[in-house]
Amino acid sequence: MRTLVIGDIHGGLKALHQVMEKAKVTTKDKMIFLGDYVDGWSESAELIQFLVELNQRQDCIFIRGNHDVWCHEWLLDKEMVNGIWEGNGGKETKESYQRNSFEEIAHLTFFHNMQNYYVDAQNRLFIHAGFSSMHGPDHEVYLTNYSWDRTLWEMAVVMDKRIEKHSVLYPKRLKLFHEIYIGHTPTPKFGSDIPMNAINVWNIDTGAAFTGRLSILDIDTKEYWQSDPLPELYPNEKGRNKMRVKKMKWDNYKK
Repeated sequence: MRTLVIGDIHGGLKALHQVMEKAKVTTKDKMIFLGDYVDGWSESAELIQFLVELNQRQDCIFIRGNHDVWCHEWLLDKEMVNGIWEGNGGKETKESYQRNSFEEIAHLTFFHNMQNYYVDAQNRLFIHAGFSSMHGPDHEVYLTNYSWDRTLWEMAVVMDKRIEKHSVLYPKRLKLFHEIYIGHTPTPKFGSDIPMNAINVWNIDTGAAFTGRLSILDIDTKEYWQSDPLPELYPNEKGRNKMRVKKMKWDNYKK
């Protein structure tokens, strides 16, 4: 049995199908999804339905991302207006739900049952964004950090590799876990289109929300598989995605 970790999907069901096929995923594999299943490409509702069904036939862990929080709030109250969410992929998610008739209770249950983070038997942490408490995510004061914090990844990226783990200068957050797996911050921001490793932190968000690919990584062997770039899988949506990228100032992520 393998344990596979999957980065941010953002409504790209075609990419998930493709990368699962490339990784030769079977029902014996444990799959840990790092969140942000919705908002972006056109198949958010279809993707959630696929994950609901996938969860019934194999071992899956679903971490909650910031986009999933927004979508869940809207599913609970369709009259809710959230301009920030709609301008960051929520519009496409609403359209996806409006043209489908999936069992809404099943989707609401799926969102409700997502985990803020997960720690396995080997003391490996899986979380969408990060945490700020030096005592660990279970001591976090601001629970929004689970799905929004970027300081954990930024700290790992810039950390002086000469500092040894026993040093008082070594960040306490990084001492808490054997490995940490995150999404949320696209690796293209750091000039990489593949999963990145900094100290003991692994970033699996390879930019599927924008012009990048969706990635699956085997956490034991570190072998990874990637889909084609999402704009190639959704060629009719290039213009829509281009406008969203511009609105979110994607150029800043590429610097």
